[in-house]
Amino acid sequence: MAIFNQSKNSNFNPQEINILNAGTKIQGDLVSEGDLRIDGGLRGNIEVKAKLVLGVSSQVDGNIKAVNCDISGVVNGNVEVSELLTIKASAKIKGDIACGKLIIESGAIFNGKSSMSADIASNMGDYKNGKLAKPIETKAPVLSGEKATI
Repeated sequence: MAIFNQSKNSNFNPQEINILNAGTKIQGDLVSEGDLRIDGGLRGNIEVKAKLVLGVSSQVDGNIKAVNCDISGVVNGNVEVSELLTIKASAKIKGDIACGKLIIESGAIFNGKSSMSADIASNMGDYKNGKLAKPIETKAPVLSGEKATI
């Protein structure tokens, strides 16, 4: 039960990774201040103020908003990324995407409209004092095949 008690000394550490493992399903909106990796299922909207990684086994039914995002799984919803969106070969996206920069690997399936603009960052809202924070070095693992790299 101790894992559910909040410590008085608990501080947010943007270098730590939040993980939703395969076999786990969540219904509801999810907001994360730091990096987030999803390998399970989520029915709801996601907002990540850092890097979002959707693994090969991920299934998201909802809209996504993130600073950076790597998608290898299935997304049914719109994706809005202020900086870099990478759509891996195994990804299947049904919805519109808006991002600052876009990489789509050969083999990915994308059905929707896309738009790229430097203005996406300003439209995503203010994360720090009226400006988006300078990108931090992230440690969210990205799977390539079956090996995780950090």
